[in-house]
Amino acid sequence: MPPKSRFTRLDAFTKTVEDARIRTTSGGIVTIASLLIVLYLIWGEWSDYRRINVHPELIVDKGRGEKMEIHLNISFPRIPCELLTLDVMDVSGEQQTGVMHGVSKVRLAPVKEGGHAIDVTALDLHSDDDIASHLDPTYCGGCYGAPSPPNAKKQGCCNTCDEVREAYASVSWAFGRGENVEQCEREHYGERLDSQRQEGCRIEGGLRVNKVIGNFHIAPGRSFSNGNMHVHDLNNYFESPVEGGHTFTHTVHHLRFGPQLPEQLTKQLGSKAASWTNHHLNPLDETDQATNEPAYNYMYFVKVVSTSYLPLGWQSKDLTGSQDEISHERIPIGAHGYGGDGSIETHQYSVTSHKRSLTGGTDAQDGHKERLHARGGIPGVFFSYDISPMKVVNREERTKTFAGFLTGVCAIVGGTLTVAAAIDRGVYEGAMRVKKLHQR
Repeated sequence: MPPKSRFTRLDAFTKTVEDARIRTTSGGIVTIASLLIVLYLIWGEWSDYRRINVHPELIVDKGRGEKMEIHLNISFPRIPCELLTLDVMDVSGEQQTGVMHGVSKVRLAPVKEGGHAIDVTALDLHSDDDIASHLDPTYCGGCYGAPSPPNAKKQGCCNTCDEVREAYASVSWAFGRGENVEQCEREHYGERLDSQRQEGCRIEGGLRVNKVIGNFHIAPGRSFSNGNMHVHDLNNYFESPVEGGHTFTHTVHHLRFGPQLPEQLTKQLGSKAASWTNHHLNPLDETDQATNEPAYNYMYFVKVVSTSYLPLGWQSKDLTGSQDEISHERIPIGAHGYGGDGSIETHQYSVTSHKRSLTGGTDAQDGHKERLHARGGIPGVFFSYDISPMKVVNREERTKTFAGFLTGVCAIVGGTLTVAAAIDRGVYEGAMRVKKLHQR
């Protein structure tokens, strides 16, 4: 017999000799059953350890000097692209009038012809198409009594129909179809406008704005500032040869603030993620509005809430929404908000809407006789957005740590074997008692 070590007295797991052990059929069955149960529970524990949950947090948005992207796709079946203008303004004093980078106008065939797309024109501020390079370099077109626009290609001149229209707008003069204006007759502005009268228009694309309270709107005619007022040249809109006139019947196919959460992420996270990804089912998507009145105004009041998605492995940094050290001007439209580590800075929003006739009156036809509307205003579709001071952070987390997984495995093995031993002991004792009763 080998000599005993000093640790022998500390042995809590005393052994029995092989001759003192009794093996039974019931014990073998209990052992196999307990082994299967242990494997099943360990698999469940592993699945639980590997499962990813999204933990939402609500914090104060401390971001400063940030930008926000607005992606829109809106169709106007009863007004041509030649008459539509997109304006973007915010309370910080930045006013981007007329057009915006990343937005396109899509000419649509008349509704009776199916409303299919005819042509796509990208909107860029003063594109090369407006230079009129075919003219004599010494040519200087007149502005017909109006001051030359400050952004004219040739200072003191109006070389294109567009520059004459802008010059007229700056002094609040109605422009009309450009009759007797040399530049417009050369470019066939009136004929082009008349040829599109029956068409519709879809405005689609993205624009980047300051992340402050502001609005963007789609209205007819050239826009300009008159003192502290923002106005539009509505002459061509109201003097339409189309029967019934142009109207702002429209469909908001899509409107979102910031990037869309990728489809594969929602599928990876499963149905439990639906509770926090519902904001990506943007509330204004596929919204239809119809009217037969040319002088009609639609307003959407949008409350925007900043939202972050932080995946596993996300590198901890300030949650102000800043996108590394890259200048906003170097990030193309549609790429803003995506982090190199898989994080996404986007926005969710809620919306309320209001519509009214610019001729005044009540909403008696909708059952609201008490609701009175003032006269006047600009026909169009207006989106006024406000920025919430709070921010939602959706962070991916594992349900338990690896140490917790190991603890769970030990608990499963120990608990299952303890219960199995008790069951086996009970079965064995019961069998022995029955055997003794039969022997009497």
